[in-house]
Amino acid sequence: MVGFKQVFKYVYGVLFVAIGVMHFASPEFFLQIMPPYLPWHGGFVYLSGFFEIAGGIGLMIPRTQRAAAWGLIALLIAVFPANIHLYLNYAEIMPDVPHALQLIRLPFQLVFIALAWWYTSPAGSAGHESNRGENFNSADPAQTS
Repeated sequence: MVGFKQVFKYVYGVLFVAIGVMHFASPEFFLQIMPPYLPWHGGFVYLSGFFEIAGGIGLMIPRTQRAAAWGLIALLIAVFPANIHLYLNYAEIMPDVPHALQLIRLPFQLVFIALAWWYTSPAGSAGHESNRGENFNSADPAQTS
């Protein structure tokens, strides 16, 4: 039976691919939320879009799931300054969205990171639980004391 974690991996991967495609199809929004202190706004928008697409696809492939999940974590951390810039400049960027909703959006980045971290365990494993004792060899006197 396919579990929730396995099914959600595809939902989460497709979400990243879709958002990544939006970086190319409609970069205007992403350009608006780029902090002014960062150079090369267009390049970073396209670069982050590329890595969202690559990470989303990689998440759905068992062989690349772990690396893709770690890459998505790094990406989510890297784009966080843009989320802060959006919150601080909401009146110019998204005046129709209440400021409180934009504030609530910030801690959700941690949720997105936690969801990606969920997939950093080896493909097929149930999670990050410890494997202590799995390789216990009772014939080894060093392990029996």
